[in-house]
Amino acid sequence: MQETTVDRNSLRGDCQNCFGLCCVALPFARSADFAIDKPAGQECPNLGEDHRCGIHARLRQKGFTGCTVYDCFGAGQQVSQVTFGGRDRRTAPREEARRMAEVFPVVRQLHELLWYLTEALALPAARPIHAELRRALDKTEELTALPPDELIALDVPAHRQDVNVLLLKTSELARSGVGGRKKERRGADLMGARLQGADLRGANLRGAYLIAADLTGADLRRADLIGADLRDADLTDADLTGAFFLTQPQLNAARGSAGTKLPESVTRPVHWTAGL
Repeated sequence: MQETTVDRNSLRGDCQNCFGLCCVALPFARSADFAIDKPAGQECPNLGEDHRCGIHARLRQKGFTGCTVYDCFGAGQQVSQVTFGGRDRRTAPREEARRMAEVFPVVRQLHELLWYLTEALALPAARPIHAELRRALDKTEELTALPPDELIALDVPAHRQDVNVLLLKTSELARSGVGGRKKERRGADLMGARLQGADLRGANLRGAYLIAADLTGADLRRADLIGADLRDADLTDADLTGAFFLTQPQLNAARGSAGTKLPESVTRPVHWTAGL
């Protein structure tokens, strides 16, 4: 059977080929993450004429930490350059610009699913269901190519549920090869938990609340981290080798160090080494 793959680079935000859609489509409220209130559909005042953030290098210092932990999984360039054929949002008719803002969150969800499916297909342990995963990936790619009106009307939760069944199977297969008793912490409230040096190999941490948890030196090898809330979690010197379904936004929201071991699918956040 022919292998189905997606270039991971296409599932990362490329601001140069986007019309600043995340800075327009998404709302945010004044908080520890954002310095101001902004409703959905309104341009962020920091967005420049070139559709780039005017304070990108100083977001944390300016009170926009929320922006630094966000990634569109490549939805921005997909909507800007493919769905709407490269038509500038600012010069497009008002109705078309409005539809761009509506389509963007839909495609962002689909691209996040593409990330998970691509990762699942890269796991040798999931080979027994690779054919099913490929079909789901192909279907998801087909959905991203729909015209704007069909994307807006798309039942994304239903499709996500179908994909999630396969991701659950993937998790069981991937963690089954880890010796010893594997911890089940799905959806667990572990906010502020003291887990220094904890043995979490092959743990199920799907949707777990790990906000501000101390995971210093913890062993998270081959743990399932899909949907885990890692905001302000301390991953200093933790070992996440082989941890799967970990996204860049999750990692960006955490704290870590040069000694933190990471899966190849993500990159070390700049603020970890910059001390910000």
